[in-house]
Amino acid sequence: MTKTQNTVLKRTFFSELILSKSSGQRIAYIAVITALSVVTSMFLEFKMFDVQFSVTIVVSALAGIVLGPVCGLAACYVGDLIGYIYNNWGLMYMPWVGLSTGMIAFLSGLIFNAARWKFRGALYVKLAIVCVLSFFVCTIGINTTGFYLYYKETGFTSAAIEYITQKFGSGVSYFTYVFYRLFVGGQIWNSLVNFALLFAVIPLANNIKPLKINIS
Repeated sequence: MTKTQNTVLKRTFFSELILSKSSGQRIAYIAVITALSVVTSMFLEFKMFDVQFSVTIVVSALAGIVLGPVCGLAACYVGDLIGYIYNNWGLMYMPWVGLSTGMIAFLSGLIFNAARWKFRGALYVKLAIVCVLSFFVCTIGINTTGFYLYYKETGFTSAAIEYITQKFGSGVSYFTYVFYRLFVGGQIWNSLVNFALLFAVIPLANNIKPLKINIS
C-alpha cells in the first residue's frame, strides 16, 4: 500500500479531528463520546402517548461525524454495552441495539469523511443521506429485524398479534411486524424527531471550533 493510499484510508475511516490529536487527546474524545452514549441510553428516554422517544440517533450520528466511522462505532457500541451492564433491569442483552447505534455512527462518519463536498448546502445534503441510510439500514435493517427474530423465537406480544391479525388478517410476518413497530410502536415518529434535531444540532456544532474542521 502506498503512502497516498494509506492517507486516503485514514481520512476515510478516522475524522480529521481525531487524526490531528495526540494519542491522549484521542482517548479523551472517544471517552467523552462513549460517556455521552451511556447517558443517552440510560437517562435520555421518555414516553409520550405510549411512544418511547430518545435522542440516540442524534448522539450516534454526532459521534460518527466527530470521531469518524471506526471510533464512532466503537464509542456507541461500548456505550450501549456499559449502559446495559450498569442498569439492565434483569433483561437479556440485545446486541443488535448497540450494533444499530454503532452503525448509525459508522455511516454518518463515512458519509461526512468520504463526501467532501464544498457547494452551498452540502452539509444538509449529507445530513439527508445520513437520515435515509440510518432509517433503512439501522432502524429497520438491524434494530427492527433483531427484535423480529427475537420475538419470533420467544413469542410476540399479545398486542402485536391482535393488531396485526385485525389489520392484515394474518399471522405476524416480517413485514407486518415492521409496520407494527414503525407505526404502532412509534419508531417512525421517534426517527423523525431525531432527524429534525439532527438538522438543528449539527449546524450548531459546526460553530464550535474543535468540531468545525470535520463538519464543515
